[in-house]
Amino acid sequence: MPENNKDLPPNNFMARKDKVKYWVRSADQDWKVANHLFEKRDYSYALFFGHLTIEKTLKAIFTDKNNKTPPFSHNLVYLSEKAGLELNDESLELLEEVSDFNLEARYPDDKFSFYKKSTMKFTEKKLKQIKGLKKWLLQNLQSSM
Repeated sequence: MPENNKDLPPNNFMARKDKVKYWVRSADQDWKVANHLFEKRDYSYALFFGHLTIEKTLKAIFTDKNNKTPPFSHNLVYLSEKAGLELNDESLELLEEVSDFNLEARYPDDKFSFYKKSTMKFTEKKLKQIKGLKKWLLQNLQSSM
């Protein structure tokens, strides 16, 4: 049972800032999980939770700008477009790559290539990039949290 309203999914009766806080708080929780998974050497799922972190941060920005339920999508480029963000080519490429982490971790190919690619060095580099992107995205929130 949720402790209070801040633990409930956003609904139409919540104030905009509470909806935004929900998404940001959820993204922060996922970021903690990503780091725990990295520490435990579960690299592919650390990257999956890195994807969730960015997805929920984008949903916070969408909600902040539109006061609507964000699109039901895991595609980070699509979510960034719907949120009205203008991204440089490097950020767009990162969003495309991180979007792939969602599918590759959940639905591995028959060779488990994503698991093999997800070494400590690769994952550490990608998590640093995700952290920087998350920080930049949070600067795009209009409402005070």
